[in-house]
Amino acid sequence: MALQNRQYRLAARPVGMAKASDWSFTTEAVADPADGQVLVKVLQLSLDPAMRGWMNEGRSYIQPVGIGEVMRAIGIGKVHASRNPAFAAGELVAGGFGIQEYCLVEDPKKAALRKIDPRLGAPAQWLNALGMPGMTAYFGLLEVGQPKEGDTVVVSGAAGAVGQTVGQVARIKGCRVVGIAGGKAKCDFVVNELKFDACIDYKGGNVRDGLKQHCPKGVDVYFDNVGGEILDTVLTRINKHARIVICGAISQYNNTTPVKGPSNYMMLLVARARMQGMVVFDYADRYGEAVTQIAQWMKEGKFLSREDIVPGIENFPETMNKLFSGENFGKLVLKVAD
Repeated sequence: MALQNRQYRLAARPVGMAKASDWSFTTEAVADPADGQVLVKVLQLSLDPAMRGWMNEGRSYIQPVGIGEVMRAIGIGKVHASRNPAFAAGELVAGGFGIQEYCLVEDPKKAALRKIDPRLGAPAQWLNALGMPGMTAYFGLLEVGQPKEGDTVVVSGAAGAVGQTVGQVARIKGCRVVGIAGGKAKCDFVVNELKFDACIDYKGGNVRDGLKQHCPKGVDVYFDNVGGEILDTVLTRINKHARIVICGAISQYNNTTPVKGPSNYMMLLVARARMQGMVVFDYADRYGEAVTQIAQWMKEGKFLSREDIVPGIENFPETMNKLFSGENFGKLVLKVAD
């Protein structure tokens, strides 16, 4: 009997939070690979806030997912069959597989298909600290944020995939690290397990007061994952020549009204500060450098990678929406198969 592949395809462009009718859940036969192609059985998929932006039509750093196309996602899989000499059946690989159970990779280079080393980390860790979130955090902080020993680094979404890595790298580099997260449990995790110096609970307290308390000397680097009011508030506390890294704006992704920009942007002038956006793909040729370093920190016990793994491809729509309700705790991963 031929293998069957279940897939989530984009049926409509969402307005606000994605809903069930924005998806079609389809099943089709799995094709055998032709010369040069690789058939991958998908094991785990990375669910990231950026996916919400990929569903919108309009100018961006990447083409939007087309209506009727398999939803884009990065994943870890096992080579099921190969007619490409660079890949052998049974090897673990990472690539842009999409929300589906099998992926026929027609062009391994275009799909960024690459082998992963299970000795460096588990599959879920290859979607977190050793994957795109980790690369985003590593290069966004070190190349754009340019922290110096003794700097105060603030990161929003501190318990999430990117935030947890940003804070740990900053700590290892000798910075004072203050996180912003939602809820006591997440803040306790950030301080007690990730070893941040402090964490501000935006749900249970006042962010402005928290910054005054925990950043008495001001903010030298702010790594922004959320945008909106929190970005505005941090801007009031930045030091001279501060660096603000714009990585994401999760608070704005499901807006039905125009995105709210920073009203306190004049603080950039007052502080002679710099605000710069970053996209991880710009550093693709250096991923190996970051993987090697983070894996070494993990081996030495200096670095923790936490994942929130949800089983079942059929649970994709509601699982993805956890990103925007704050329900996930750590890097959100969809488990497709063992």
